[in-house]
Amino acid sequence: MEKKKILIIEDEKYLLQAIKSKLELEGYAAVSAEDGELGEKMIAEEKPDLVLLDILLPKRNGFDILKNLQKKGDKTPIIIISNSGQPVEIDKVLEMGVVDYLVKANFSPEEVIQKVEKVIGPGVKEKKEEEIKKRSNAKNNEAVFSKAGVSVLIVEDDEFLRKVISHKLASEGFKVFEAIDAQIALQLIKKERPHLILLDLILPGIDGFGFLEMIKKDPNLGDIPVIVLSNLGQKEDQDRAMAAGAVDYLIKANFTPAEIVQKVRDAVRKNYL
Repeated sequence: MEKKKILIIEDEKYLLQAIKSKLELEGYAAVSAEDGELGEKMIAEEKPDLVLLDILLPKRNGFDILKNLQKKGDKTPIIIISNSGQPVEIDKVLEMGVVDYLVKANFSPEEVIQKVEKVIGPGVKEKKEEEIKKRSNAKNNEAVFSKAGVSVLIVEDDEFLRKVISHKLASEGFKVFEAIDAQIALQLIKKERPHLILLDLILPGIDGFGFLEMIKKDPNLGDIPVIVLSNLGQKEDQDRAMAAGAVDYLIKANFTPAEIVQKVRDAVRKNYL
């Protein structure tokens, strides 16, 4: 059975990759565009079964894409993914034929799949012999992590990104804890003592820099390796985090969930194995 195709038009690279990975995991074929002009062109050329469309895009915004599709009589189902949850915006796009609406700050990977399945049905999960062998080898290679119960604390206030990374780490055999701010993170560290911390820098209350400096000064916590995962790409931010004791610095837009897991795995090996 041919997989249903979904086009993601989104300029936030990390979010785009996270959604794409989740869709592919659930058995959909996913293609993407990072600006509105290319996205509209791909709607015509790729003929997707569904489009996930951001509103604020380079070159051509989501509203203009919707207007152009209306003029052409294109009935491709569209789900909006947007930073805005204003009723006036939601009403406007629904009047333009959009089938559903997701607010970025509020939705989870599972909710995306639920919305997609509601519109075009479930994905096709094929278990080919080669894929089964590959997964079996991966499980054998990572048995040390499962058996050792290696744990990771994710400190991230963006629920969608936190859940995507958490799901990926858990599927690779890690025990995962989650915190949305520094205060909750500190409580979990003292209670669970994770093997590694994956830390965002922009957090409510105490920011990631303050949190990092705090735990590195604590003789009981300072030896826990911390990988920073942030949207901040300035060299001074990277230098400050590394000087405060981080073992690695990852810019969200530059890494897929699978690559982040590999970085975690490498840091665990270096520090414990």
